Formats: sequence, C-alpha cells, structure tokens
Amino acid sequence: MLTRLPPLLRTLPLCLALAASPAAATGEAYSARDIERQIIGKRIYLAAPLGGEFPLNYRRSGVVDGSGEALGLGRFIQPTDTGKWWIRGNRLCQQFTTWYKGAPMCFELYRTGERTLKWIRDNGQTGTARIGGEI
Repeated sequence: MLTRLPPLLRTLPLCLALAASPAAATGEAYSARDIERQIIGKRIYLAAPLGGEFPLNYRRSGVVDGSGEALGLGRFIQPTDTGKWWIRGNRLCQQFTTWYKGAPMCFELYRTGERTLKWIRDNGQTGTARIGGEI
C-alpha cells in the first residue's frame, strides 16, 4: 500500500518526526490523572507538518476516532478510522483498526501551554497538539 503513495506521502512519518523539535520534552509531564481529566472526552488537534490540523476524538467510552478529510488525505489513505484508547502508566495509548496497520502505540504527553502539548510516541516521533472542547 505504501509503495503506491506519492513519494512525499511515503515520507510523512519522517516529516512528522522532523517537523517537531528533536530536543528533550519541555514542560510538565502529564500523569495518568491529568490525561483522564484534560484529554479524555475532548477533541485533540494534532499539528500537521505541512500546515493544518488532524482532529482525534478521545471518547469517554474508550473509543478514539479521527478524520484526515480536511487535510485531503482521503486521496491517499483511508480518510477516517476508529479504534480504542487506554492509559498505561502515565502514557496515552491507542490502536486504530486500519491506520498504522492496526499497531498499538503509546505517547508521553508534556504540557507546553494552557491548551497545548507536545507528544512523544514510543518510537521516538514527536509532535504538537492543541486541546479542543468537549465532545
């Protein structure tokens, strides 16, 4: 599937990693309690490396869903997907049905502002996001 994508999109994971600061995380780390109170039940907007935002909905039921339609990703990948989320230690974990071949992944979260955060995925990729309203 990946080989049928245009070269720019095949390198999207690398672009995501390079777009964010490679420096150590700054700001206060989220605890499991912080994640439950400030992330769960909200829409989180991931900053896209080429501009725009990618919304993910962390529903209180344990479901996470997202859509890349606004970014035009539907031409290259399945534009929407649904999966599950859970908290392991002080990390937010998720697993989608199709995206990332259904592989589970976990993230450390660091507060960078009142409604902004930096994330570090368990594979070392980093990025930023903003916390939206209740869903």
